[in-house]
Amino acid sequence: MRSTRVDWLIFLALGFMWGSSYLFIKIGVQDFGTFTLVALRLAVGAALLWTVLRVARTRLPRTPRVYGHLLVMALVNITIPFLLITWAEKSVESALAAVLTSLVPLFVVVLAPLFIHDEPLRVNGVTGLIIGFIGVVVLTSREMTGTRSDILSDVALVGSSISYAAGAVYSRRNVRGLDPMIPATFQVTFAAVITVVIALLLEHPWDVRPQPQGILAIVWLGLLGSGLAYLAFFHLLGRWGATRTALVAYVLPVVGIALGFFVLQEPIDTRMIIGTALIIGGVALVNSRYGRRLLFARSQPRVSGVGAAAPR
Repeated sequence: MRSTRVDWLIFLALGFMWGSSYLFIKIGVQDFGTFTLVALRLAVGAALLWTVLRVARTRLPRTPRVYGHLLVMALVNITIPFLLITWAEKSVESALAAVLTSLVPLFVVVLAPLFIHDEPLRVNGVTGLIIGFIGVVVLTSREMTGTRSDILSDVALVGSSISYAAGAVYSRRNVRGLDPMIPATFQVTFAAVITVVIALLLEHPWDVRPQPQGILAIVWLGLLGSGLAYLAFFHLLGRWGATRTALVAYVLPVVGIALGFFVLQEPIDTRMIIGTALIIGGVALVNSRYGRRLLFARSQPRVSGVGAAAPR
């Protein structure tokens, strides 16, 4: 389908909404505990998505098994990565979080051939994975002389990318043929319920006295990062398809680094520039049409490219 100027504006808006999430997570963790921040943003996002779902009169699935798959997706694709990213940003820069969570396509390259028959290993995927891994080493090398908390935070951010990748593979296998608003709404809703319960048990959110910027972070992350961004994402999926929409993955680290630098005065050093370039280059190679010959012979045909974007 031919792109319009509106589509490109929506694409840029999506990149900004997801890319800016790292900035507002960094702001939010100053006032809220990890579980409370994630629970509040998801509750706000779920309320918006349910409103849209009801207005659109979208029919709900009648098969109980579908909801079981969506619950798994809520855990793997939202709850776990959101908690890992939020916890990590208590001790690392928002820019670093934006870059390390853009590794999703590289981990999909590893996981997809294990579970999906028509996603074989290809030369461009393995090469991109190696380049991206070198980028991670360059980026995190400065943390090796830092505190144990910094190193664990880096591990958590990489873990969030692995979780997103697992969610993408699980979705490809088990969540098909649904109106896109269904998985979006139920994933966010299930994740909201899970994190609200944990926050109430562990963090006593009623004792929090947030500053205005903390409240702004919740509203921004809920309405935009967990609400409007989904609507933009699924609009582009319908207009462009998954492969082209996945290009938003290249926008996220750029937005995250820029906002971290200009708003929070986070430093940008040589390792940040080189590491980011290597990771983006690795992701680009994974999604490129060059070098797509099979690494190992497989009888099944390739169906689609590796998706890249996950909600932040």
